[in-house]
Amino acid sequence: MPIVIDTNIALDLLVFDDPACVPLAAALDAGELRWLATAAMRDELARVLGYPFIAARLAQSGRDAESVLDAFDRRVQPMSDVPARARCVCTDPDDQIFIDLAVAHRARLLSKDRAVLTMRKRLAVWGVQTAAVLG
Repeated sequence: MPIVIDTNIALDLLVFDDPACVPLAAALDAGELRWLATAAMRDELARVLGYPFIAARLAQSGRDAESVLDAFDRRVQPMSDVPARARCVCTDPDDQIFIDLAVAHRARLLSKDRAVLTMRKRLAVWGVQTAAVLG
């Protein structure tokens, strides 16, 4: 099953070791989910890893941005084609890349962003199940 994971959930999974992400990690590791991502999504993660709060958290755990990006690269299925803009437009332009990819592949979309979560019904019409946690 294809899945698109926004940056906040990716941080929970790859940086914060959020217990709520244990089922997600297990499903990815077991090959039950295919994490789809574009270069723009990787670039956004790289940018966010430079935020002082995130960098401090990485330092506390003995990790660095490069190791997180390596973990990202190992888990994702990179999509070379940038999908067309979906007919569902998000009020937060930073989240649109996730919506576009999810709609293009009829993928599940994991996001904690309120602007995305309020689009659940509209995205469902396009075959996209949206949630804040895997469940």
